[in-house]
Amino acid sequence: MSRTNRQLRLAARPVGQPRSTDWEHVEEPAGEPGDGELLVQVLYLSIDPAMRGWMNAGKSYIRPVEIGEVMRAGAVGRVVASRHPGFSVGDHVSGSFGVQEYCLTDGRGVTKVDPDLAPLPVHLGTLGMSGMTAYFGLLDVGRPQPGQTVVVSGAAGAVGSVVGQIAKILGCRVIGIAGGELKCRSVVEELGFDAAIDYQTEDVRKALREHAPDGVDVYFDNVGGDILDAVLTRLARGARIVICGAISQYNNTEPVKGPSNYMSLLVNRASMTGMVVFDYADRYHEAVAELAEWRATGRLRSLEDVVSGGVAAFPETLLRLFRGENLGKLVLKVADE
Repeated sequence: MSRTNRQLRLAARPVGQPRSTDWEHVEEPAGEPGDGELLVQVLYLSIDPAMRGWMNAGKSYIRPVEIGEVMRAGAVGRVVASRHPGFSVGDHVSGSFGVQEYCLTDGRGVTKVDPDLAPLPVHLGTLGMSGMTAYFGLLDVGRPQPGQTVVVSGAAGAVGSVVGQIAKILGCRVIGIAGGELKCRSVVEELGFDAAIDYQTEDVRKALREHAPDGVDVYFDNVGGDILDAVLTRLARGARIVICGAISQYNNTEPVKGPSNYMSLLVNRASMTGMVVFDYADRYHEAVAELAEWRATGRLRSLEDVVSGGVAAFPETLLRLFRGENLGKLVLKVADE
């Protein structure tokens, strides 16, 4: 069967925010699987802040996307042809399939997902890499204890919204930092955070003094920059800071702004630790099992912001992240289920 595969390839390394000229739209035959391979039709793409970093040359926790290469992206899809003993036509799967309509793969890194357990976009968010980042980052690095104060930046995003809810499940006081009245209202009224700080209209340091009078025990940082600096001034003794991301810095054309208040780590005997979810690959199953149970029992709510438009809509959809327009997990629909 002949299938046309529409792809988006990296044409140039962006300077600042990605532009339309940084992408090349390509059409080519999808191909057919050989022995030990399967062909996946991509249904939904995960849109993540980390993608901006993958476009840059230089050493990082993962190799950069090369010029001319299909843009890296997590995705869920359906197997449409298979000569792999572990996968059958009709199976729903997740993997790093890229910004394209079809992916020919040998099955490494591909995982079956159950659409009856949760809608497919949820397998990219709460039950996907975003949820696992929140789970391992908070539990293994942040190590919150009941009654402690947890602050989360990017609180209305894919990772932050799950971090805050897990902290509440554990009996913590949770303060979210987000941009705009709608997002702040959502994290409190819909997700159960104890308080929210609108960094667009409030003085973050002053608000932290009000909402965390005894200091911050765990700070889960998704944004970096000035907000990280503000939280550093409000640490409790022995605080743990989880460095998950720095979306405020990703499109900088100047060097990344580092924290000027880092001596607070010494004064408060605190720690700041970077975390990358790929380090927990052999434990993904335990995270998915617990996250799914919390979701099924109503203790954890998933928020997905699904955008239609297919592969061609990827460049503009990615920019929604950096404009702060998404609420919850941003997902691009590529094809009908």
